[in-house]
Amino acid sequence: MTDSTPPLTDRTPPTDLSPLTDPTPPTDAPATAPVAFPQDRTCPYHPPTGYDPLRAARPLARVTLYDGRTAWLVSGHETARALLADPRLSTDRTRPGYPATSPRVVALRDRRAALLNVDDPEHHVQRRMLVPSFTLKRATALRPAIRRIVDERIDAMLAQGPPAELVNAFALPVPSMVICELLGVPYSDHEFFEEQSRRMLRGRVPQEVRDARDRLDAYLGALIDTKLADPSGDGVLDALVHERLRDGAIDREEVIALATILLVAGHETTANMISLGTYTLLRHPERLAELRADPSLLPAAVEELLRMLSIADGLLREATEDIEVAGTTVRAGEGVVFATSVINRDEGAYLAPDTLDWHRPARHHLAFGHGIHQCLGQNLARAELEIALHTLVARLPGLRLAVPADEVRCKPGDTIQGMLHLPVTW
Repeated sequence: MTDSTPPLTDRTPPTDLSPLTDPTPPTDAPATAPVAFPQDRTCPYHPPTGYDPLRAARPLARVTLYDGRTAWLVSGHETARALLADPRLSTDRTRPGYPATSPRVVALRDRRAALLNVDDPEHHVQRRMLVPSFTLKRATALRPAIRRIVDERIDAMLAQGPPAELVNAFALPVPSMVICELLGVPYSDHEFFEEQSRRMLRGRVPQEVRDARDRLDAYLGALIDTKLADPSGDGVLDALVHERLRDGAIDREEVIALATILLVAGHETTANMISLGTYTLLRHPERLAELRADPSLLPAAVEELLRMLSIADGLLREATEDIEVAGTTVRAGEGVVFATSVINRDEGAYLAPDTLDWHRPARHHLAFGHGIHQCLGQNLARAELEIALHTLVARLPGLRLAVPADEVRCKPGDTIQGMLHLPVTW
């Protein structure tokens, strides 16, 4: 780590992070007590230090979740790839053994899900409907629009003058505008759906999470009704309404569920990668200098940042059958968690994995998952990250933090990782 003082998180970490003991450990469980999962990061771009035992126990260990239940945690790269492609692991969050890493996961179990939380064959049908809108060809065609949006946001920052708060001035609006343009959602409503997304992902109590979901459902339902009455739109949501909903191939509830996951995931994840990626570059000036000297490194840099930052830390599954893996039996009904921040730091897959290195082959990282549920929007995300980071550092050559690094707050460990605020100047 190049910085001497790691930033603080936005909440005080508990004074005792000692894991709870599994009251009924399996006979083939490791002898060591389970580690608590999730935990807050102390440095935004490194896994929590409390995960060190998980790295030592690769590829599989026991963890204790927020509610005292235990689950298997996968920390080895090769084992993770194999299990993420195993059809005996389910993403259905309504299953009784599905591991809940926060009360928010439980709060959303009572409503129909889409894509990420459904299994085949339903998942295959949903994904097949959406794949044409998220191909590499489609992402490439969107690059001019992304550049225009990025330039407009930087123009606004320059017009206002330094300092700026980069999350709200740049990192959040760029992917919000892009996903609105792709889906056919009015960007004029961005404050509403961004707030509901924030409450769904970081709400303090389950009722707040459910209220936000209900408000977003109602908003998208009304938007669907508008599109039914007006066939002129050309967004992904318009296509679902006029090509699938009208002929009865899917129902209104499924369109809402698909629209929700696309809208929320489409701006939240990329926004966090832009903010945390920028922070990481500013804390590694030698790596930033390399990018400025040789912009052709940008695609490799994006892959390395995706690997190192691993913002979606904790993919959740439940075993539907007994699975023999790494000399251990994962029993049917047990929860399985994939700690991407630890998996992507596997010394068996990456040399010096805690070092930021544009010259390593990092494309096989699991930041986008793996298997049938691998992120549908990864081509779009890569395009947005390349354009946003390149344009930001090129047009603001003096970009730097406007406050000491230890005053910059990152998000807690039980949600998508990123910066709450990022004050910068130039």
